[in-house]
Amino acid sequence: MRKFLVVLDNSSECLNAMRFAAMRAANTGGGVEILAVIPPEEFNHWIGVGALMREEARERIEAHFEVFAKWMREKHGIEPELVIREGDPVEQILAQVKDDPEVRVLVLGAGSGKSGPGPIITQLIRSASTLPVPMVIVPGEMSKERIAEVS
Repeated sequence: MRKFLVVLDNSSECLNAMRFAAMRAANTGGGVEILAVIPPEEFNHWIGVGALMREEARERIEAHFEVFAKWMREKHGIEPELVIREGDPVEQILAQVKDDPEVRVLVLGAGSGKSGPGPIITQLIRSASTLPVPMVIVPGEMSKERIAEVS
């Protein structure tokens, strides 16, 4: 099955990327894979504390994922998959695209503030010519109605 890979983070533009991925998957008979990356700097503590922090991060991710998963199931009939990786976000996104041959499109939400589209998009654009899949960038300011029209 063709999957749309979307990155789950705490950004507001993440919501638009989720919307686009779910709607596009529903309209084309595809699936959605949601990737959450835990940055390594969160665990630079003693071993016991780092393990506890890692578990708490996973629990937060799973709770956040479940909100999107419920919406995708109820609104679009899509059962998304959750993948949690640890490390540098861009490296882990690229690794996930390469590791899962069913991922055919990478969907990212672009920030709309003065700081630009966001660090992940900025870094991925530099390696866009070597990406093995197309990258769709959904503007953070795009309305849900317009997302529905283009998906």
